Amino acid sequence: MYEGGGPVRENVRVTTDSRGDYQDLVDEISELLGAPATLENRDFELIAFGAYDSEGDLDPSALDPVRTRSILTRRSTATVRTWFEGFGITRASGPVRIPPTPEAGVYRGRICLPVRHRGVVLGYVWLLDSEPGPTARQLDAAMRVAARIGALLADEAQHGADLSRELRAVLTAEPGWQGDMAVAALRTALGSRGEGPYAVVCVAPWPSADPDDGPSARTVPHATALCSLPWGASAQSLAVLVRLRAADTPTPATSAAARLLERARGVEGGSGDGDTGAGHGSSASGTVVAGVAAARVGLAELASAWQEASAAARAALAEPGFGPVAEWARIGPYRLLTALPPRTAHDPAVRPLLSPAHRELARTAEVYLDCAGQAGRTAASLGIHRQTLYYRLSRVEQLTGLDLDDGEDRLLLHMALKGARL
Repeated sequence: MYEGGGPVRENVRVTTDSRGDYQDLVDEISELLGAPATLENRDFELIAFGAYDSEGDLDPSALDPVRTRSILTRRSTATVRTWFEGFGITRASGPVRIPPTPEAGVYRGRICLPVRHRGVVLGYVWLLDSEPGPTARQLDAAMRVAARIGALLADEAQHGADLSRELRAVLTAEPGWQGDMAVAALRTALGSRGEGPYAVVCVAPWPSADPDDGPSARTVPHATALCSLPWGASAQSLAVLVRLRAADTPTPATSAAARLLERARGVEGGSGDGDTGAGHGSSASGTVVAGVAAARVGLAELASAWQEASAAARAALAEPGFGPVAEWARIGPYRLLTALPPRTAHDPAVRPLLSPAHRELARTAEVYLDCAGQAGRTAASLGIHRQTLYYRLSRVEQLTGLDLDDGEDRLLLHMALKGARL
């Protein structure tokens, strides 16, 4: 479980906005109980968690193996799930206290608040137990909030919360009537959630090659829909549709990207506790990045937004200074370079410079052009003497036949060097 711990306060404040999203409701439970609460779906995948506002750092004793694994992977293994379900949480209609069991890797006791709707369990709210613990009045108030969470989960399930098929159709449809039909289907499935603004996020390459092995959109903050799409010849990427509060505020999208990168690192690292439920391999490069497209007011331009998001992810892989979360608006010339066909930037004049034997010369030329041809800045950035710089630049001219005093030759060389990174 992904629970928190902290002192219990008696001053209880209950809000009445039953339309708040999961994060708002979990924060409300955290305030009611005076401790960070965590919401998971019935498959034990993290949906939201309350902020930890206690003084000082979290007690290291709270980081038992079960909780540590949940933090890293955003999910629990089948073994852990079965163990907790053995305490009757799937049948309970009220709070369930689970004692510490060190031999099972559970060093701190838990309190589980079942999230139900019309008798069906849809998820669980968790917190670490403490002394003296929440009062009966506090737990009753928290269970009322849990019921509101259950209503939201049920409403999403009824109206098609898993919109992976619809989102994938929009992002892969051919322009024209096919694309229009896909957008109309997604808009209908979203219902009242179809209003913008939106941003699209690309996470790539996802550490699992299995297109069905992606997280649920419910476990990603601010995500409205999520699907997998091919990345290169054999890898997969994740596409995430994120609803923004305002078109000029991309924070929800960057937060969703950061959460998925944490999840990807957990998948790459495996379960960490001997179980086999989470590790599904890693990308060939060992690096996973995210790209965030510019905001769109409606759904009609989501295909273009996906192109921007995937381009930003490619730029982050090529230029680590952009990432691990790269925004389309901030990737500079890569906005043009990523739109070119793959082989376009492989100019024959620059090809000799790109051989492994001349890697240092290529780096020197790129830094020189990045510094707008200023020798002093370039030499300082590379940590070399100016005379060494001039010698290397002359070698670049000899290898390529380009004149570094000519603006068009410099532009060609700069584009080719940047393009080679992609």
